[in-house]
Amino acid sequence: MRIMLKSKIHRARVTSTNLFYEGSISIDEELMKKANIIEGEKVEVLNLNNGSRTETYAIKGKEGEICLNGPAARTGMVGDEVIILAYAIVPEEKVNLFKPKIVYVDEYNRIKT
Repeated sequence: MRIMLKSKIHRARVTSTNLFYEGSISIDEELMKKANIIEGEKVEVLNLNNGSRTETYAIKGKEGEICLNGPAARTGMVGDEVIILAYAIVPEEKVNLFKPKIVYVDEYNRIKT
């Protein structure tokens, strides 16, 4: 078994932070669907502005929303660019066939086509 990249939302922008929320990252529901990330799934958030790497879980957000909640709010500011990753455990015999879902977004967190 290997841990492989399953999903990636590339260069999204943080739209808000909420320190006093219980935790997680709110992600535009359409982006979650496109990237094959489900609510409650563990994700890693890489901040391109400050180099932080944060593990949390995804929750559905409003259109265009990328909100760092709870302790994750301390790892970024509005306008920061982030990469959101999710992983899967893949049997060795399927590793070479495994392809991640990669979603590219514009500066408003809209899916690029």
